[in-house]
Formats: sequence, structure tokens, C-alpha cells
Amino acid sequence: MTLNVEANPYAPQVACLSRVIAETPTIKTFCFDLDEPLAFRAGQFVQLGVPGLGEGPFTPSSSPLTPEHLEVTVLRTGEVTERLHRMQAGDACLLRGPYGKGFPVEKLEGKDVLVVGGGVGLAPLRALIYQLLSMTDRLGRVVIKNGARETAELLFRRQYDEWASHKNVSMEITIDKAEPGWTGNVGVVTTILENVPNEVDVRNCYAFTCGPEIMLKFATQKLLEKGLTAEQIYLSMNRRMSCGIGKCGRCNIGPYYLCKDGPDICYAKIKDYPNVFP
Repeated sequence: MTLNVEANPYAPQVACLSRVIAETPTIKTFCFDLDEPLAFRAGQFVQLGVPGLGEGPFTPSSSPLTPEHLEVTVLRTGEVTERLHRMQAGDACLLRGPYGKGFPVEKLEGKDVLVVGGGVGLAPLRALIYQLLSMTDRLGRVVIKNGARETAELLFRRQYDEWASHKNVSMEITIDKAEPGWTGNVGVVTTILENVPNEVDVRNCYAFTCGPEIMLKFATQKLLEKGLTAEQIYLSMNRRMSCGIGKCGRCNIGPYYLCKDGPDICYAKIKDYPNVFP
């Protein structure tokens, strides 16, 4: 399967599911073993479609270092995602992309890295985490923060111990409300950002965050409060993206189009526009 965005950016290719993983009661990961590798940068997105119904923008949650295997993690939220959630191995999907710029991994050597996810927002960040774990010898500290409403909605929970086992990598998890048997932090994601100045060098780090827009708003405010600058904060904002190439005009923030200038965009670029957050 060859995806040639330059030849015809709207032309989807057929991709058959090799596996479907139920991650949480509302989230599934769709796996594709591709005949030809799909080269993508962590943070870029694809349009994943159901034949005869429609498509939606999703950021691959698999490693960009294994382009022959693509995973897309999807929250069930509407008609297209509902149909996707009923699909099984062997079913055909439509796939086009990749689009967007992706995370600026080239800036990270010698830096501390803070990764902040909320809910299904950890899915786009997982591709970045895979890449970070492959280059820990060239980074400072890698601190992963993640939250969900409840333990049942903690995404990729089976991988947390393995991620945190890497040198100079730490991970902290929170859930919104206390549950029997839970011994970790209780509260929204911003509550586990209080100690950031003691975990990373705020003068020499980058932060990447993805989650619901209300979470992005308050996480950004908290990171600024803790000493990071707007130039050090990247937001993954998969908002209303449709065409993928800046033509439909749905996903703009000021003069920027998230589908081609993002979806992972530096907060310094967009902070002064009124439609950054709802």
C-alpha cells in the first residue's frame, strides 16, 4: 500500500485491519500491517475512513520507527467512530495521509522532555513516547504525566511499567475521583504538574500535551505558572480537521491551519488569537 499525498492528497487507499484491541470501554486501537511502509513523523495524522460512510482525522499511536505497522487509537464519539468500533480483523478501511508537521523531535537532543496526556490524548503522544524511549541516551529527563476520569479509562495502562523502566524516565498517573484500591494521585491532570520545577529543568525543556481542549487550556496555564515559556510548550490540537491540506478552512487558529501548520503547534504562535481555546 503506497500513500502518495503529493499525487492526489484526497485519494484514500484501502487498508485491511490485522487486529483490533479493546483498550477501555470506549477506546479501541486499530492495527494495520501494511504491504508498503507508511513513513510518518510522531504527531502527524491520517484520515481513517469507513467505506460508504465517512472519515475522521486520527494521529497514529504506533511507533514511527516501525512504519510497516500502523496503529490508530479511536474514542467512540460519533457515527464514523461507532462504525469503526464494530469492525473486526479483516475488514477494510480507507486511509490517506500522513498530514501535518508532527512533533519537533529534532529540537529535543540534550533537553528534558515533559509529556502531558489526558484521556484519549495519550494516543497521539504514544508515538512520541516510543521515539523518546529510543533516544534516551541523547535526552535529559523524560517525565510522563497522564490522567483519566477513572482507572477503567486509563489508556495503554499495560505499558506504564515498561515505559518507566527506561533510564531517566518517570511516569505519574492520576484519576479524577478516588476509587477503592487506587493508591495514586486523585485529581485532574494539572494537580500532578505542581512539582514540575523539581522534575525537569524548566529553562531547558520542552513540554508536549494532548487531551480535551479544556485540559489543554488549564495545563498550559499551569506550565506557564511553573516557569515554562510559551515557546517551550507544544499543544496537539486535532480540532475540526477535514481536508488535511489547509483548503477547507475548518481548523484555523488565527492565520494557522492545524492540519498543515500543526496539529502539534507551538503555543507561542497561537497564544494571542481569541480562538485558541473554547
